[in-house]
Amino acid sequence: MFEGLNMGDLGKMFEEVQKKAKEIEEKNESIELTAKSGGGLIKVTANGKGEVIDLEIDDSLLEDKESLQILLISALNDLFKMVEDNKKSAALSMLGGGFNPFAGGGNSQN
Repeated sequence: MFEGLNMGDLGKMFEEVQKKAKEIEEKNESIELTAKSGGGLIKVTANGKGEVIDLEIDDSLLEDKESLQILLISALNDLFKMVEDNKKSAALSMLGGGFNPFAGGGNSQN
Protein backbone atom coordinates (compact mmCIF):
# COMPACT_ATOMS: atom_id res chain seq x y z
CA MET A 1 0.00 0.00 0.00
CA PHE A 2 2.87 2.36 0.77
CA GLU A 3 5.15 1.14 -2.01
CA GLY A 4 6.97 3.92 -3.77
CA LEU A 5 6.51 6.44 -0.94
CA ASN A 6 9.57 7.88 0.69
CA MET A 7 9.86 9.71 3.99
CA GLY A 8 9.74 13.05 2.19
CA ASP A 9 6.38 12.15 0.65
CA LEU A 10 5.06 11.03 4.04
CA GLY A 11 6.25 14.28 5.60
CA LYS A 12 4.47 16.32 2.92
CA MET A 13 1.29 14.30 3.41
CA PHE A 14 1.45 14.84 7.17
CA GLU A 15 1.95 18.59 6.69
CA GLU A 16 -1.03 18.71 4.33
CA VAL A 17 -3.23 16.87 6.84
CA GLN A 18 -2.14 19.24 9.61
CA LYS A 19 -2.83 22.28 7.42
CA LYS A 20 -6.28 21.01 6.44
CA ALA A 21 -7.14 20.17 10.07
CA LYS A 22 -6.14 23.68 11.16
CA GLU A 23 -8.29 25.22 8.41
CA ILE A 24 -11.28 23.15 9.53
CA GLU A 25 -10.72 24.12 13.18
CA GLU A 26 -10.60 27.82 12.26
CA LYS A 27 -13.73 27.47 10.13
CA ASN A 28 -15.54 25.74 12.99
CA GLU A 29 -14.91 28.73 15.24
CA SER A 30 -17.05 30.90 12.96
CA ILE A 31 -19.87 28.39 12.37
CA GLU A 32 -22.98 28.90 14.51
CA LEU A 33 -25.41 26.07 15.17
CA THR A 34 -28.74 26.70 16.92
CA ALA A 35 -31.11 24.17 18.46
CA LYS A 36 -34.61 25.02 19.65
CA SER A 37 -37.08 23.23 21.88
CA GLY A 38 -40.60 23.88 23.08
CA GLY A 39 -41.53 25.51 19.81
CA GLY A 40 -38.73 28.03 20.17
CA LEU A 41 -39.22 28.77 23.88
CA ILE A 42 -35.59 27.75 24.36
CA LYS A 43 -32.80 28.46 21.87
CA VAL A 44 -29.21 27.36 22.42
CA THR A 45 -26.42 28.37 20.05
CA ALA A 46 -22.90 26.97 19.87
CA ASN A 47 -19.96 27.42 17.56
CA GLY A 48 -18.64 24.52 15.50
CA LYS A 49 -16.19 23.64 18.27
CA GLY A 50 -19.10 22.92 20.61
CA GLU A 51 -18.77 25.99 22.82
CA VAL A 52 -22.16 27.37 23.85
CA ILE A 53 -22.19 31.03 22.84
CA ASP A 54 -25.83 32.02 23.40
CA LEU A 55 -28.86 30.88 25.36
CA GLU A 56 -32.37 32.32 25.09
CA ILE A 57 -35.15 31.32 27.48
CA ASP A 58 -38.68 32.62 27.03
CA ASP A 59 -39.95 34.40 30.16
CA SER A 60 -43.00 32.12 30.30
CA LEU A 61 -40.74 29.24 31.39
CA LEU A 62 -39.18 31.02 34.35
CA GLU A 63 -41.99 30.02 36.71
CA ASP A 64 -42.06 26.35 35.61
CA LYS A 65 -38.74 24.86 36.66
CA GLU A 66 -39.54 21.30 35.54
CA SER A 67 -40.57 22.34 32.01
CA LEU A 68 -37.54 24.60 31.79
CA GLN A 69 -35.23 21.73 32.72
CA ILE A 70 -36.82 19.29 30.25
CA LEU A 71 -36.75 21.75 27.36
CA LEU A 72 -33.22 22.90 28.13
CA ILE A 73 -31.93 19.32 28.22
CA SER A 74 -33.70 18.60 24.94
CA ALA A 75 -32.23 21.67 23.24
CA LEU A 76 -28.73 20.96 24.53
CA ASN A 77 -28.84 17.32 23.41
CA ASP A 78 -30.01 18.41 19.95
CA LEU A 79 -27.26 21.02 19.80
CA PHE A 80 -24.54 18.57 20.83
CA LYS A 81 -25.71 16.18 18.09
CA MET A 82 -25.57 19.03 15.55
CA VAL A 83 -22.01 19.88 16.64
CA GLU A 84 -20.96 16.23 16.39
CA ASP A 85 -22.54 15.89 12.94
CA ASN A 86 -20.75 19.07 11.84
CA LYS A 87 -17.41 17.70 13.05
CA LYS A 88 -17.99 14.40 11.24
CA SER A 89 -18.93 16.24 8.07
CA ALA A 90 -15.80 18.38 8.29
CA ALA A 91 -13.61 15.30 8.81
CA LEU A 92 -15.20 13.53 5.86
CA SER A 93 -14.73 16.58 3.66
CA MET A 94 -11.07 16.64 4.66
CA LEU A 95 -10.63 12.99 3.76
CA GLY A 96 -12.97 12.73 0.81
CA GLY A 97 -13.47 16.25 -0.40
CA GLY A 98 -10.54 16.45 -2.72
CA PHE A 99 -7.85 15.47 -0.24
CA ASN A 100 -6.26 12.16 -1.15
CA PRO A 101 -2.79 11.68 0.32
CA PHE A 102 -2.10 8.79 -2.07
CA ALA A 103 -2.85 10.72 -5.27
CA GLY A 104 -0.42 13.29 -6.56
CA GLY A 105 1.71 13.50 -3.42
CA GLY A 106 -1.07 14.70 -1.13
CA ASN A 107 -2.08 17.88 -2.88
CA SER A 108 -5.48 19.27 -2.01
CA GLN A 109 -7.92 19.68 -4.87
CA ASN A 110 -10.08 22.37 -3.21
